[in-house]
Amino acid sequence: MTAAGDRFLAAAGSLGVEPAVRRFPQGTKTAADAAVAIGCEIGQIVKSLVFMADGRPLLALTSGANRADVTRLAELAGAVEVRRATPEEAREATGFAVGGTPPFGHPGPLRVLVDRDVLVHDEVWAAAGTPDSVFPLSPQDLLRVSGGRVADLKEPV
Repeated sequence: MTAAGDRFLAAAGSLGVEPAVRRFPQGTKTAADAAVAIGCEIGQIVKSLVFMADGRPLLALTSGANRADVTRLAELAGAVEVRRATPEEAREATGFAVGGTPPFGHPGPLRVLVDRDVLVHDEVWAAAGTPDSVFPLSPQDLLRVSGGRVADLKEPV
């Protein structure tokens, strides 16, 4: 494992989680890549997206089938301005690189919102600290370990 993978496993252990990490050398950076590699529906992929809400980091755990609505995120965060974090801001906030950000194990507390559409699945897959690793968990466990609040996050169609 890498240093990021080791930090992920240590954080998982502290939360009482024993993740069945799967690694894919071809990478799982996008939801579509991850779904193909795993053999699941794209909606079962949890995208860990970092935004800056009035300069403060916000983690949106969204269904791989959805795009996050920044207007809705601003409303939920009580922020005037919400934008995607730069890769540097995302790493600073989460301790992990974009594409490998897990739903927990960050250096400090983060505001976390969980896309309601994630809850319709029995099992979802999230990043395990590196862009080529993922792990399965139930949506209920995702809520528990992330400390997230459920909300409607997707862009209107």
